[in-house]
Amino acid sequence: MDCYTANWNPLGDSAFYRKYELYSMDWDLKEELRDCLVAAAPYGGPIALLRNPGRKEKPASARPVLEIYSASGVPLASLLWKSGPMVSLGWSAEEELLCVQEDGVVLVYGLHGDFRRHFSMGNEVLQNRVLDARIFHTEFGSGVAILTGAHRFTLSANVGDLKLRRMPEVPGLQSAPSCWTTVCQDRVAHILLAVGPDLYLLDHAACSAVIPPGLAPGVSSFLQMAVSFTYRHLALFTDTGYIWMGTASLKEKLCEFNCNIRAPPKQMVWCSRPRSKERAVVVAWERRLMVVGDTPEGIQFVLDEDSYLVPELDGVRIFSRSTHEFLHEVPVASEEIFKIASMAPGALLLEAQKEYEKESQKADEYLREIQELGQLPQAVQQCIEAAGHEHWPDMQKSLLRAASFGKCFLDRFPPDSFVRMCQDLRVLNAIRDYHIGIPLTYSQYKQLTIQVLLDRLVLRRLYPLAIQICEYLRLPEVQGVSRILAHWACYKVQQKDVSDEDVARAINQKLGDTPGVSYSDIAARAYGCGRTELAIKLLEYEPRSGEQVPLLLKMKRSKLALSKAIESGDTDLVFTVLLHLKNELNRGDFFMTLRNQPMALSLYRQFCKHQELETLKDLYNQDDNHQELGSFHIRASYAAEERIEGRVAALQMAADAFYKAKNEFAAKATEDQMRLLRLQRRLEDELGGRFLDLSLHDTVTTLILSGQNKRAEQLARDFRIPDKRLWWLKLTALADLEDWEELEKFSKSKKSPIGYLPFVEICMKQHNKYEAKKYASRVGPEQKVKALLLVGDVAQAADVAIEHRNEAEMSLVLSHCTGATDGATADKIQRARAQAQKK
Repeated sequence: MDCYTANWNPLGDSAFYRKYELYSMDWDLKEELRDCLVAAAPYGGPIALLRNPGRKEKPASARPVLEIYSASGVPLASLLWKSGPMVSLGWSAEEELLCVQEDGVVLVYGLHGDFRRHFSMGNEVLQNRVLDARIFHTEFGSGVAILTGAHRFTLSANVGDLKLRRMPEVPGLQSAPSCWTTVCQDRVAHILLAVGPDLYLLDHAACSAVIPPGLAPGVSSFLQMAVSFTYRHLALFTDTGYIWMGTASLKEKLCEFNCNIRAPPKQMVWCSRPRSKERAVVVAWERRLMVVGDTPEGIQFVLDEDSYLVPELDGVRIFSRSTHEFLHEVPVASEEIFKIASMAPGALLLEAQKEYEKESQKADEYLREIQELGQLPQAVQQCIEAAGHEHWPDMQKSLLRAASFGKCFLDRFPPDSFVRMCQDLRVLNAIRDYHIGIPLTYSQYKQLTIQVLLDRLVLRRLYPLAIQICEYLRLPEVQGVSRILAHWACYKVQQKDVSDEDVARAINQKLGDTPGVSYSDIAARAYGCGRTELAIKLLEYEPRSGEQVPLLLKMKRSKLALSKAIESGDTDLVFTVLLHLKNELNRGDFFMTLRNQPMALSLYRQFCKHQELETLKDLYNQDDNHQELGSFHIRASYAAEERIEGRVAALQMAADAFYKAKNEFAAKATEDQMRLLRLQRRLEDELGGRFLDLSLHDTVTTLILSGQNKRAEQLARDFRIPDKRLWWLKLTALADLEDWEELEKFSKSKKSPIGYLPFVEICMKQHNKYEAKKYASRVGPEQKVKALLLVGDVAQAADVAIEHRNEAEMSLVLSHCTGATDGATADKIQRARAQAQKK
């Protein structure tokens, strides 16, 4: 344990800092880091170098080279820089490289050097050029801050949703500030800059002078400033050699440290972790590194090579030409276990486990000591937690073995934390491998989340490792394996050296029917890469027509989209394609396409019936569908035309169409309707009133009600209305008028073709029994009983029924006999029935 703590350096009495090697860099840099623009992404991210920017001693024809490496120094991309002069590099939260040019244009590249997009920081920046730039991260995304040649600041807090903000002018600023940085307060990005001994804070509305509380006197200039990883703390390096540390709001001072060096540092960054005991700032000069905090003495390291600092959530990464190291505060659990002469429960448990492996009785003594104090659960938890913060697998295993040993003596210790730590460490050790090169710490891993880590593995095209992690952690397929396979397929379609057939087959063999994978998304990526035929082949594997059709339309494969929509049976989808085809094709080609698809043609007709009647007529004409064309003209005559001439003309076209369709009945009926319309118009002109659009029967009835009996009879003869129907119409109309005299004359005009029972029924319906009795006597024998019953003459009805000796009629009369008044009649019928039965 003493040897293990050899690289621990105390900072004051409460905290230790240690520096250990992550990788031995093998990237064969030909130039010093100080001769390059350098950008390293946090959370173990990649490193970008732009070699020899603006080097005067280089030939004019030599272009800078932009190179991207993993954190372990493995080359990821290299490209010749052919754009404008570069001012600054930086990585976004999505690990996209932002390259800020002198003209204010920001070029965005992927991890593998693929160009993504570009945007400009505005005309003012273009005119005044860029002096300096910063890439910063907020909760909204990654931002860019620009200092122009006019000494004005412009920033955008989120490059994904670009909104440029021109910051207020600093009064009297004639030259570039000695140092500046971005500060995020209350969810808003601000600019903090130093001009001589003064500090100014710029927000969107104003420029405010600020004074750090408790700053040592004699400061004439601020040489460097640094904001902590979480934007909560600020450090200021002054020309007096003092480092002021406080809150980023400049309202509270934490401490002040005199480093006795007045030369401006190359870099200054914060080095702290969540719940840190002693917050510290790391300051780097050419060959010296100093860790300072609220202590009289700092920690000093000698730098053998030119180095670069990368602030992290829980420490600082330091890389040079040959090594990549990590400097951080020793976590509490590790400190308590490994500190010299520690009697913490975790330290005793680790010793007990080691003695147990030696088969020494001291193991029992250590274990009893822990148990007597009741600290065994705490000891197990300490070992588990300390294992998470260790970088080397051997030490992780040693601590986890100790935790497992201690768990054996506990009855109810929940295993979740132990199992989860084992899983997390396996994942961390896998991604820390030199060939992967993502040196995440346990705290960074938990902050980043497994989903983001998987995204970063996918971004590096490490699909097998990402899938292994998903399977090991048993993540749901939609969040894990399926999502990664979909990304792999999208990358696969970009390999243009492989044929479409081979790519489609390989993707289908790998993906199959994996849930959560959308072939349409992969096909869309293929189409975006200019591989239309590959996209069509991939769409064949897409089971959802609703996903196939929109992309086929986008690819201008409308006829194929129509076939797919029809196969789906989704009418809404078919209508979508039809409307797209209608706008895309000329009228003739569109109709020909419909003729080859009967279902689509039928649906389009339904659409036209409600929306485009003229198009419907054209469809019927093209198909020589005279029957439907005739029906169309019939509907049009009533729906569109108000003038009688127009309606008659439409009906004439309908009649002609019916003749062509060899539908004689429909043609004759249409001609009759034309005659009726002309007659109704003439009647309206001569008699007044409303006749148009009445049916033939209603027209006759209206004439009778108007007293135009002769005209009604003539109309009946003209349209060959049968006598029976005419008598019914006239009978009903005269009864409605209560013209009983005319009705009686009508009944005597000739023998009634409908008999006289209807007269009785109509009169009784009008509650006129007197008139009804006149006709009851004229009713034929077979309906006599019914007529007499209608007028209420039960006794006479009984006599007729007995005379006819008709059992049904006698039963009918009996059903109408009520009370004492009809008792004699009922007896009479019963006697007649009895006599009939005897015979």
